[in-house]
Amino acid sequence: MSSGSFFKKKKIKLSNIFSNISQKDDFIIREVKPLHTANKSDLTFFDNIKYKSVALKTKGRACVTTEKLKEFLPGKILAIPVKSVLFELAKILNKIYLNSDIDYPDLILNKPDTKKYKSVIFGKNTLIGKNVEIGKNTIIGSNTIIEHQVKIGKNCVIGSNSIIKNSIIGDKVIIQDGNKIGQKGFGFIPMKEKNIKFPHIGKVVIGNDVEIGSGCTIDRGSVDDTMVGNNTYLDNQIHIAHNVKIGSNCMIAGQVGFAGSSTIGNNVSIGGQAGISGHLKIGNNVKIGGGSGVVNDIEDNQTVMGYPAVSLKDFLKKK
Repeated sequence: MSSGSFFKKKKIKLSNIFSNISQKDDFIIREVKPLHTANKSDLTFFDNIKYKSVALKTKGRACVTTEKLKEFLPGKILAIPVKSVLFELAKILNKIYLNSDIDYPDLILNKPDTKKYKSVIFGKNTLIGKNVEIGKNTIIGSNTIIEHQVKIGKNCVIGSNSIIKNSIIGDKVIIQDGNKIGQKGFGFIPMKEKNIKFPHIGKVVIGNDVEIGSGCTIDRGSVDDTMVGNNTYLDNQIHIAHNVKIGSNCMIAGQVGFAGSSTIGNNVSIGGQAGISGHLKIGNNVKIGGGSGVVNDIEDNQTVMGYPAVSLKDFLKKK
């Protein structure tokens, strides 16, 4: 399936954003990408020493960063030091990607064309945007909206009263009633006079054989993508914030919340009402007890519980 952007882009040179760029360093920005996916025509960014190992290997052409962090970038990349990386990045994204800071509704929605979607079954009052792709033998429930350019695979079941936008969904996926997938995440830059909204230009990518319970929200990525791996099961009322990556074969119980940019490994089980803080790395085969608050990285094959979450052995000792 295609992995292209869901947002209109303006062709802008780097010198149109930063006036001190020399002619030899100037180029038309193809995309703004995170360090690990940026290529030779992309602008990237580096704002936290935690991502030093990724920064050392980035293939981007230019990088917005700070004076302290620029030494960790490859010599061939153009470092652009600024005072606030996220503030500058928000301004850049607003210039290049139009309408990405607000979730404007898709106003070009129509009843599904039964000739185009011959083997797809639609409920009543379903609306479809432009250039939507839906695979064979998929069922879409009543009062559901699929916005422009969304891609849905074969043999899927999409429940009623759901809204799906900015998303790519694999085969044999079950999405129960009342889900919101692909909306803008919660991203703000606190300022003295006014909080600045951070644009979200990423998407949601859902693998094959995934099941999503009722009442879940899955935010699209900010600059990266939000991802759910193959054969992962999500219970009801789960919130997944922007840029979160959940591995394959995971089982996540109801009311679990994931803060932005955390990475969850494969074969992870999480009990109900647990909370995962942002920018964490949870290893493979991890078990997290219900009601736990995870505020630190967890290595592979660990079982943790409590707040802050500690090994089950230590938790039981305290009790």
